[in-house]
Amino acid sequence: MSAEGGTKAIIAALAANLGIAASKMVAFAFTGSSSMLAESIHSVADSGNQGLLLLGRKRSERDRTPEHPFGFGRERYFYAFVVAVVLFTVGSAFSLYEGYHKIIHPEDIDAPIWAFAVLIIAIGMEGFSFRTAIKESNQLRGGDSWWAFIRRAKAPELPVVLLEDAAALIGLVLALFGVSMAVATGDGVWDGVGTVGIGVLLGLVATVLAIETKSLLIGEGVDADQEKRIIDALESVEQVDHVIHIRTEYIGPEALLIAAKIAVNHDDTAAEVARGIDAAEAKVRAVIPEAGLIYLEPALDEADRKNAAKPAESAGTAADTGETDAGTAGTGADEGAKPETPASS
Repeated sequence: MSAEGGTKAIIAALAANLGIAASKMVAFAFTGSSSMLAESIHSVADSGNQGLLLLGRKRSERDRTPEHPFGFGRERYFYAFVVAVVLFTVGSAFSLYEGYHKIIHPEDIDAPIWAFAVLIIAIGMEGFSFRTAIKESNQLRGGDSWWAFIRRAKAPELPVVLLEDAAALIGLVLALFGVSMAVATGDGVWDGVGTVGIGVLLGLVATVLAIETKSLLIGEGVDADQEKRIIDALESVEQVDHVIHIRTEYIGPEALLIAAKIAVNHDDTAAEVARGIDAAEAKVRAVIPEAGLIYLEPALDEADRKNAAKPAESAGTAADTGETDAGTAGTGADEGAKPETPASS
């Protein structure tokens, strides 16, 4: 569901942004509005970003190799991080520069009807893309808030598209505001103000995306609730007394690595422990389907080790005592066998 929903949202956003970028370029050519130019560059950058997300998804599907034994799932995180960098450098930096230039050197807007028409059409197209992203995300976020969904989602595509589309809609409103004020007041500075607002908005979105995708790229584990479910599943197996410690990490959006040290009964045979490990893995995958790699290390906890060592220690003590007694007896015999000291003449 995650893969299909993510792809559908990306394609919808790509189609919308290509159409919007072309219409904005036409509007800029007729009006000379810096807000329209900033929005055109924004849409071009977004189109490139969707292409990068599709490329990352495709490359992540490659089979694992000896050099990359865990596969290429993290490529999706890498390309999502590149999207954040592109959005910041191309979208935000350019918009801030263009807005500053228009504030310092304001210009009148020609044929504003083109700008209004294109912006209204763009809002409709961007709204369709945003609606698609929301619909697909609702199938995954459950009862989480939107912010929690963006923070916790392990598949980067839907959060990226959601934030891009939200930024695009707000950016269009800012552009509409800038153009409207410039036309109403006859002061082109307002066009520059709208452009600067778009640049600040894109910078904020790019920063959030960079922080979240960087965290995924470095490696994130499951949340506390999921970890508890994994531990409960492991400890529900008869051969597992308790979990000593556990580590988890997502090596891809749909691939979770789990490594745990489990305490087993010291009286269990190797065959019983092996059956318990197989059962534990099956129970974990039943509650966490993305658990692709599970490594369980059976061990005795400290109390079991001491209990297991007691018989041997007791036997060793008894043997040592016997040896000491024997040695003592031997010493006594030796002393008894000593010749008496001859009397002095």
